[in-house]
Amino acid sequence: PRTLARLERDLRGVVVVGEVAVGVRRRAEYAQDASTYRQVPAAVVLPGSTDELVATLDVCQRYGVAVTLRGAGTSIAGQAVGDGVVVDTSRYLKGVLGIDPEARTARVEPGVVLDELQRQCRPYGLRFGPDPSTHARCTIGGMIGNNACGTHSVAWGRTADNVLELDVVTYDGHRMTLRRLTEDELRDVIEEGGRRGEVHARLRDLRDAHLALLRTEFGRFRRQVSGYSLEHLLPERGFDPAAVLVGTEGTCAVVLSATVRLVPLPARRTLVALGFPDLPAAGDAARHVLEHQPIACEGLGGDQVAALRRNVPDARPEKLLPAGKGWLLCEFGYEDDVQDPAADEELARALGRDTGAMDVRLVADPAEQAALWRIREDSSGLATRAPDGSEAWPGWEDSAVPVEHLGDYLRDLEALLARHGLQGTPYGHFGEGCVHIRIDFDHGTAEGVRIFRAFMAEAAELVGLHGGTLSGEHGDGQARAEFLPLVYSAEAMAAFGDFKDVWDPENRLNPGILVHPRPADERLRIRPGHRPRLPMATTLALADDDGDLSRALRRCVGVAKCRTESGGVMCPSYRATHDEKDSTRGRARVLYEMVQGEVVTAGWRSKEVRESLDLCLSCKGCKSDCPVGVDMATYKAEFLHQHYRGRLRPVTHYSLGWLPLWSRLAGRAPRLANAVTGGGAAAAFLKRAGGIAPQRDVPPFAPQRFRRWFESRTPRPADGERQQVLLWPDTFTEYFTPEVGRAAVEVLEHAGFEVLLPPDRLCCGLTWLTTGQLDKARKVLGRTLEAVDPYLRRGIPLVGLEPSCTSLFRSDGTELLADDDRARRAAQQTLTFAELLDQRAPDVEFGRLDTTALTQTHCHQHATLGSAADDRVLARAGIDSGRLDSGCCGLAGNFGFEREHYEVSVRVGEQALLP
Repeated sequence: PRTLARLERDLRGVVVVGEVAVGVRRRAEYAQDASTYRQVPAAVVLPGSTDELVATLDVCQRYGVAVTLRGAGTSIAGQAVGDGVVVDTSRYLKGVLGIDPEARTARVEPGVVLDELQRQCRPYGLRFGPDPSTHARCTIGGMIGNNACGTHSVAWGRTADNVLELDVVTYDGHRMTLRRLTEDELRDVIEEGGRRGEVHARLRDLRDAHLALLRTEFGRFRRQVSGYSLEHLLPERGFDPAAVLVGTEGTCAVVLSATVRLVPLPARRTLVALGFPDLPAAGDAARHVLEHQPIACEGLGGDQVAALRRNVPDARPEKLLPAGKGWLLCEFGYEDDVQDPAADEELARALGRDTGAMDVRLVADPAEQAALWRIREDSSGLATRAPDGSEAWPGWEDSAVPVEHLGDYLRDLEALLARHGLQGTPYGHFGEGCVHIRIDFDHGTAEGVRIFRAFMAEAAELVGLHGGTLSGEHGDGQARAEFLPLVYSAEAMAAFGDFKDVWDPENRLNPGILVHPRPADERLRIRPGHRPRLPMATTLALADDDGDLSRALRRCVGVAKCRTESGGVMCPSYRATHDEKDSTRGRARVLYEMVQGEVVTAGWRSKEVRESLDLCLSCKGCKSDCPVGVDMATYKAEFLHQHYRGRLRPVTHYSLGWLPLWSRLAGRAPRLANAVTGGGAAAAFLKRAGGIAPQRDVPPFAPQRFRRWFESRTPRPADGERQQVLLWPDTFTEYFTPEVGRAAVEVLEHAGFEVLLPPDRLCCGLTWLTTGQLDKARKVLGRTLEAVDPYLRRGIPLVGLEPSCTSLFRSDGTELLADDDRARRAAQQTLTFAELLDQRAPDVEFGRLDTTALTQTHCHQHATLGSAADDRVLARAGIDSGRLDSGCCGLAGNFGFEREHYEVSVRVGEQALLP
């Protein structure tokens, strides 16, 4: 502890702009990456500048503390977790330092996100070639660490092929610039002496001692990423210490900046989808696709498509794909933007003929192309659950073989899985023989770990028989490094050790990775026989995870889609603060440590978890946008319920959490209520007492409740027998915006429905649920179900106007009342307004407006209900609707009204939706 205190003091002395954290919450956030491994670090540093990064290393070197570099934390083999100091470059070191469009180069800091680099290059008609599926959040530094490749490497190469120069610093504090050198330039550098000269001399000597090895065992095919890529030292390749550092997984030097090569953007793209009887058949066909010079050739299996259909509302991937159970997505790029449908059709026919595909689909529409690529990009998350719902893990998720061996390798891999009683869902970069797969390893039992180790060893031998390698782009990390001797010779392994010793003789940079590796089954996040220290019985059912909060939290595998800057809903708070704490992943990590009880030790009373969840808007965006369906809103509701059980709650839990009750009281005298809340000293006092932001106006109460209008109106005469519908009068429709309810009744009666209302004084319980007052929410919902169930038993649908309330009946109700048949009936028979019109009044004419509209889907509707029906109904009314793909209003129920959240809510709203 004394050494740690001194280390913290000295780190704080040099990190002024950035952050030094030794607290429980921050360390919990960084205890996992996207792998199967878990290691709580001693400290986390987010350097505010390059100088602070260099100074951090200097302090760590003085104390002999290990350092692990981290970008977005999406490493799948365990490279981004460590027990020393974890250094995150993504918060501050994210600048694009310069773009030279003439030279087609860019100079960047290591923490810049790939999509940001692409955005800044786009005006010049350029891009960085490699593009892994995590492109919206992965950093260039991380890509350099793993030698990332991605979808288009078949045309534009790996990261190693696109790095021209690196500015690095070694653990012992020596800074140097590395680039490709001629033999004369190499001689000059060595003669200059110093640490840079020494490094180059030792690299030259290493090369000269193993020339035959480097020419025969390395660089045999492009996706041979395992180990260190020593072939870049060969004279015929142009001695390139920058390229050879790419893929060293943070074990040799720390990247301060990089100069990278850019490639021209295709002016036009064509996508051809090929269907095959199974995935191995698609693997057989991949090499024939290459004859047509694609810029991408990706493999996709039926299990990914089924997972997408299960997890995402409105997902209909079968409408985009040709017939088959295995597919190749083949993309072609062109320098000109002249459309040539005839040539595209001929290309599709030729591909079908040459590959023997059972079905072919030419996809020319850019929106459909994007939808297909989204299926492929989400595969890494969708594959984290096996088809039967069991957990699936990385470990053997990145093997690669020469493309001509791909089909046979897939068949042999399938047989190997079957022999061990395992299952997985392969997909990947088939144009280069790279196979991604997550497997249902059982790390929780000794027998399961034995099978894991046996499978890994046999799989390494298998991939070696096919001329392949353990890793095609993710790196070996801890997961596979132990098995490198099964695919590399003893001489090669000795050369790896010598190479590491050139840069980091003290073995302080990412120790246990690649060289002198830890066993693959050490530091697993699930350990045989381990059980959480604290009992974690939950009030909510967590039905999708068998009531197991720990299992629910393990859904978060760290792919970090919640750290994106645009598109979808998730995660609005992270987009406002850019702090890992405010990402869905960061929250899941802290909650997980609470369950484990080893680092976060206060259980449900944990202030660290409360702080982590503070800016969660409970928008449920993660439930659908997260590829693995993390439902942070549900976990937050459970935590708040347990955290405040028997304790005084925040005042807004009473003022806003009990809004239906206050609205009912105000509805008795709306003019008086509006006079009090509409402004002046009384309104200011009420806001202050209720914890409401003074900048927010309290919505005025309507002079007449919706129900009063409904009961006093004359129903529209029926033309015949009408189908009955039960319209749900949510709090806002009832007391604030009854005109919405009146319009709905008018449309429903026009469509031939008889509109009924449930008894008065009912509520779905939403506000009590979101503030974690679960006992009250269960009571309120139970009372409501008792009143509406007679209608449901008669087959009358419950129709919602407000998406959050509708979502509660559709999904959250069965979480609150898991064993209640009434809740299940409500979930089955609840429809949105648009769903009712789309499904049960498909031929009704509404007239046509013939106009365009820009629409925003409510976050809860986006997450649990979908909006395809809305689009179809709007189209029937002659409305060409364009939907915002990104954006959040920032209110999120009570969140945006709360005084302490006002500023963040404004930032959230201004990200995409508001001016």
